[in-house]
Amino acid sequence: MIARIEHKGRHFSVDLSKPIDLSLPVQDGDEQVRAWWVDPVTMEPVRNGDVSYAVKDGAPVNFRNIRFNPHGHGTHTESVGHIAPEIHPVGRLLKRYFYTAQLVSLLPETRRAPDAKEDHVITLEQLRNVVGERPPEALVLRTLPHRTHDERRDWSGTNPCYLQSTACAWLRSIGVKHLLLDLPSVDREEDGGVLAAHHAFWDHPNTLDLDRTITELLHVPRSVHDGEYLLELQVANFGNDAAPSRPVLYALLP
Repeated sequence: MIARIEHKGRHFSVDLSKPIDLSLPVQDGDEQVRAWWVDPVTMEPVRNGDVSYAVKDGAPVNFRNIRFNPHGHGTHTESVGHIAPEIHPVGRLLKRYFYTAQLVSLLPETRRAPDAKEDHVITLEQLRNVVGERPPEALVLRTLPHRTHDERRDWSGTNPCYLQSTACAWLRSIGVKHLLLDLPSVDREEDGGVLAAHHAFWDHPNTLDLDRTITELLHVPRSVHDGEYLLELQVANFGNDAAPSRPVLYALLP
């Protein structure tokens, strides 16, 4: 299914029958991604006395309670409500769901932090060198080297890669509205609650930016090449600062 699109003076075509799903699932069992020391996802049949609402137990339907944390389990999108006093539900934020996007892959720089840990950082200079002359509405960041088991990785206590706050401020300044990355956070795992990169991207508390989002814990398949894409960003309509999401890329046709 070929769609021909005109957007801000540009004309391009995409094949909507060939989506590239970047999302990691929210699921129970051993193979689940998590971060921030949250407990594993649980999905359990509703019980009423001795009755278990599971088809395998004789119930007519499967009827399960699910316990999870949007920030700690699976791919999720968050609003400025993540760092603002008010929640600002991300599920009600988007006015449209398709955006011009650029996928970039970067090997983080290694730096020694004040607490003597070895940090891995995506810098402003690195992003300046790869973002195109025509800034995208959405930037998808894949960190190198490639990982093959993100869907069952526990990031807690691993001091993951993060972004310089100046890099996030620059992305904001060039008009990037949606920042997507394959990491638990744009900020350092332990930063004393500063969250400098989050604040820089949303320019909070100077402004209340309800147009920008950050999507974390996604996975870009190795077979997908860097370049320009059309992004479809679908977010569950949760009344919360973060919600499970399903970012999907479509390659631009020549």
